[in-house]
Amino acid sequence: MSETRFSWREALLVYTRPQVIALWFLGFAAGLPFLLVFSTLSAWLRDYEVSRSAIGFFAWVGITYSIKVFWAPVVDRLRLPGLGRLGKRRSWMLLGQLGIAAGLVGMALCDPQQQLGLIAALALLVAFSSSTQDIAIDAYRIEAAIPEFQGAMSAAYIFGYRVALLVAGAGALFIADALNWPSAYLAMAALMGIGMLTVLLVREPDHQEDALARETEAQLHRAVKLGPGASRRERLEAWFLDAVVAPFVEFFRRNGVVALWLLLFISVYRLSDITMGIMANPFYLDLGFSKSDIATVGKLYGFVMTIVGSMVGGLLVVRFGIHRPLLAGAVLVALTNLLFAQLATVGSDIRWLTLVISADNFSGGLSSTAFIAYLSSLTSRAYTATQYALFSSLMTLPGKFVSGFSGVVVDGSGYFTFFIYAALLGIPAVLLAFWLVRRHRSELPQVSV
Repeated sequence: MSETRFSWREALLVYTRPQVIALWFLGFAAGLPFLLVFSTLSAWLRDYEVSRSAIGFFAWVGITYSIKVFWAPVVDRLRLPGLGRLGKRRSWMLLGQLGIAAGLVGMALCDPQQQLGLIAALALLVAFSSSTQDIAIDAYRIEAAIPEFQGAMSAAYIFGYRVALLVAGAGALFIADALNWPSAYLAMAALMGIGMLTVLLVREPDHQEDALARETEAQLHRAVKLGPGASRRERLEAWFLDAVVAPFVEFFRRNGVVALWLLLFISVYRLSDITMGIMANPFYLDLGFSKSDIATVGKLYGFVMTIVGSMVGGLLVVRFGIHRPLLAGAVLVALTNLLFAQLATVGSDIRWLTLVISADNFSGGLSSTAFIAYLSSLTSRAYTATQYALFSSLMTLPGKFVSGFSGVVVDGSGYFTFFIYAALLGIPAVLLAFWLVRRHRSELPQVSV
């Protein structure tokens, strides 16, 4: 498989393409609801003197984002009545955005002290609609551009998402402080109009036919003896096979035994990053940094360096292809954990804090952009939403599980040992990324001189 090579000028100009610009605004629409059902909502509820125990249960709303793979096949295959003229991807994005806006307006009209159960139900509606929108945006992003542009598409998405987190976090708090919480949530609902307008302006991507997908579905039908003149129950079985079973069968047929190694790579690539992430703020506080120090450095340098890292990652993917930036991201993430270990020995030094947060966010932005582009390249255009939802779920679950033991390691051995341990967890990702680079090079056509 050959890759198109672009000059540095062509690589830079990719950020001016309409599809890439659209991802800035779609990323904003995707990021806006997230904090409004998590930390911002927690602040609102506590401000109304809702008990901490009750607030804690609202964390379960977040499970919705982790299980979206279960309804991704419906988003992948079902054309919505009424909205269907917009196209499969745009119609699902718009439906999700309408659900988010409706849920936020409903929450704004509720009294947390009197209608806590209703607020929980509406928060669930927002989370479900948001995760549904995510499925459709991911599918649109993959289908709207060639693989070499996926890094830039991912970088634009991350930029919009990060801006939305600032708006839904600090922005909502400012509005609530100046006016009130209902006004803050009504303002956030109005900002969902940015995503809706973008959906109406962009073009529906082409949905390509895939011979391997058709063959896979036909074989599944033959295996269960489905043919012409099938009953309603049999047609339902056929839909289930095509929408749910076929995406997984097709992935293994296309990649063979290598599919298992690819899934292993997906599961470990962010292991080092996620494992250390939960201990970062406790670490800063235990070293003696003030909350203001952490907020100032984290918000300023952290935000800027994440954007810079993601833009550089997108540029490198366009210029060099996906695999080499993927390897570079894995190496950088592991190395930045060693900087955290060094900070543990240096102590409360604001310059070192700035260096560590800057390096951590830069490497995180670069690696995330390259990784999203890589996951996008693994999907079949026939099952974009379903396969990508599987990959995105798999890439976080192992890290979340392992990070649960991070406090035990810190209590038992200290921060220095913990960050060394977190860096070592990045070695499998580095080795597998190096293997992917070598494997990709061996598949490229040899040019005779």
